[in-house]
Amino acid sequence: MSSSGRYPKALLHGRLRFAPVLLLGTMIAGCGPYQQPSTSPAAPPAAQPPRMLLYCGAGIRPAADALVKAFEREHDVTIECDYDGTERLLARIKLSGAGDLYMPGDRHYVEQAAEQGLVAAHEDVCYLVPVILVRKGNPKNVRTLANLTRPGVEVGLGNPQVCAIGRTSVQIFEKNGIPLEDVLRNVQFQSLTVNDLGNHIRLGQLDAVIVWDAMAAYFAEFGDVVPIPPEQNIVSTVAAGALTSSACPELARRFLEFAASEQGAEIFARHHYTTRLPEAN
Repeated sequence: MSSSGRYPKALLHGRLRFAPVLLLGTMIAGCGPYQQPSTSPAAPPAAQPPRMLLYCGAGIRPAADALVKAFEREHDVTIECDYDGTERLLARIKLSGAGDLYMPGDRHYVEQAAEQGLVAAHEDVCYLVPVILVRKGNPKNVRTLANLTRPGVEVGLGNPQVCAIGRTSVQIFEKNGIPLEDVLRNVQFQSLTVNDLGNHIRLGQLDAVIVWDAMAAYFAEFGDVVPIPPEQNIVSTVAAGALTSSACPELARRFLEFAASEQGAEIFARHHYTTRLPEAN
């Protein structure tokens, strides 16, 4: 998929929101077939495929879209997707008590949800490698993490209270002995999703941001990648979890198996996601 197409804009604006009516319908319908009202007493009810709800980190959307479509074809199921920042999704899961699947930007959040009794099972599906994405041509000559503290460099980071890339970025600075307050002096924007950071580079509004490698690939026309050396980096493991609230527990577990299978790995790799853990990690 070319980054010059319509996908970057969709990344910024494409997050699905669900009306209470839809969520209620999902909870009531569960995994059974929908019953359409009949206009004639003799007409048999028309069955529809079961419906499921996937809460998914916005930074995984490119692969998740393809993964969901492939799974729907194989299992005659409809999966609605709610894309947002990882912490916001977790809050919605707790508040609604509904849904079938949770696939955030870091396994840490799935494990946290499991400890709270929200996740019944989970599988690792891919890896997200942080990189520095700079404006095309790298006019501020950002070459290292430490360069993000240099005066005059306008930086964007994910909000660590909302999205996985923000939490991981803070951990990377700590690992490398870079005072967070030195970086924050240059931070002009804290995002709710990793996608927003890529769009700020596309629009030329920032000099450098920290994003996942797969996300940087979608903005390759508008920015350049500065790799973070493996010994300095922290790679996130992405896991998919089956929620205990699922009315379709068997289908939810099949989705985990599918996402972790060779076919799932091929889908992730096709969309620039790392499917083998880098050696330094």
